[in-house]
Amino acid sequence: MATMTTRVLASMDTGVDDALALAYLAAAPGCELLGVIGTYGNVAMPTAVRNTRYVLSLLGAGQVPVLAGSAHPTWADAFVPDAGCAAFHGPDGLGGCGPASGGTPGAGAVPADAAPPVGVVSVGGYPWGDPHANPARTAPQPEDGDAAADGIDFLVEQVRRHGRGLTVLATGPLTDVAEALRRAPDIAPRLRLVMMGGSLTQPGNCWDAVAETNVIQDPQAADRVFHSGADVTMVGLDVTHRCLLGPDAVRRWRGRAGEASPLRVLADMADFSILANRRADPALFAGGMPLHDPLAAAVALDPTLVTTVDLAMRAETRTADGHGVRGRTIGDPTGLVDPAVPRTHVALGVDADRFLGLFADRLAMWADRAMPAPSAC
Repeated sequence: MATMTTRVLASMDTGVDDALALAYLAAAPGCELLGVIGTYGNVAMPTAVRNTRYVLSLLGAGQVPVLAGSAHPTWADAFVPDAGCAAFHGPDGLGGCGPASGGTPGAGAVPADAAPPVGVVSVGGYPWGDPHANPARTAPQPEDGDAAADGIDFLVEQVRRHGRGLTVLATGPLTDVAEALRRAPDIAPRLRLVMMGGSLTQPGNCWDAVAETNVIQDPQAADRVFHSGADVTMVGLDVTHRCLLGPDAVRRWRGRAGEASPLRVLADMADFSILANRRADPALFAGGMPLHDPLAAAVALDPTLVTTVDLAMRAETRTADGHGVRGRTIGDPTGLVDPAVPRTHVALGVDADRFLGLFADRLAMWADRAMPAPSAC
């Protein structure tokens, strides 16, 4: 049988699970990865660009274009990575296995009397000075000349060219997608998006236990995307927390991987994340690390891995009486009375066993491939 080609354009804040998602896409038969846009989130945008290039090179996919996306959310003038993300992804974003990146590891609460370094600063989604703002470095990382290409214009161009023959995969904040829709509103009815983010039936993974990390980074962007009229599938914590990669699977990778295999580096990254998640929540993540971004990547290629409910959705943009909790993804009640309000395909069920089998097998395909550079671990 001929393998159907699925075109994918990704927007990623490349940390550990983004790297594993890239490996899944690179190994998947029939996946044509048109490009990757590096954005802020787990790390600063320039670091995401460097990490993406490194991972693609590791996988023998260095020809895939890597472009720069948004450096900060729509509501802020600058971005500082959060210490929580550094704990889950390491100071370099790749569990200590990536290329050297700028910034100082470590964390400390923002002093109450500290002034923002430049304008309005987001610290992992929280305004500078907020009690929950806990930076992984003390000032915004400067822009990097190595990340000059405009990924948002590229996104617009590719959607106009391919329409729904292209799937946009967003595994970080939705700022890139929202900005593309702002620049080119005409692409909305032609845009197919699979987003990793949000939570409808589960607690969130931020301080308030309501919001999910990617959405709280830029709730305004998420809300615009939900209401844009694009074809949006939300792959949130409702399903990703049911797909855990455990240490046994990683040990099997190691047993198959030679010293020069990229699979060994991916295993090092996964081991870092498994330990970090277990430390954070020994009950929920006793079985391993949640495969947030790899599941979204898999759904971009095979939507049958999840079952969805079509709902009018919104993202709360502030915490106040009558506004809910900032970053929460919840049904938009106007959809109850207005059938024209756009619907989102919200993933609530997942064939976890099938996905985990596909994921482990496809990454094992890299076992016999030579790695272009020695591991940084």
